[in-house]
Amino acid sequence: MTPEEEARLARFLAGDVPAGELSHREHLRYAYLTLARYDFAESVLRYSRALRATAAQAGRPEKFNQTQTLALLSLIAERRADDGGDFESFARAHPELFDRGLLAPWYDAGRLGSPLARRTFLMPQPRATPAAEPAAPAPATTAR
Repeated sequence: MTPEEEARLARFLAGDVPAGELSHREHLRYAYLTLARYDFAESVLRYSRALRATAAQAGRPEKFNQTQTLALLSLIAERRADDGGDFESFARAHPELFDRGLLAPWYDAGRLGSPLARRTFLMPQPRATPAAEPAAPAPATTAR
């Protein structure tokens, strides 16, 4: 991590980044930097605290969502496991992370936006897929 990234991360983790500066891209950048600096469990704690502080300072503490935060950190951690580059390279390699509907395969909007999801991590629940067509019976074989 560069000295500039270290300073940027320290500012974020101290709660000194105004909410207006936290676009989705910046959320991802800070998550990436936090995961580059700390192990996963420590990253969850530090990143969650920083986001909570930012939301509270903006007068919108209800905007913090623990489920979204943990799910996003998990996806980034998984993708950066083989990453040796910087955030910009990582972002180019994983454009799916910039899709606001990224969590839709695992969470419906009601569950993800619920008060419970904001307070604690909810396990993913994949959406049901249409039932598969029944398999055709195997052709009968004749004994010789």
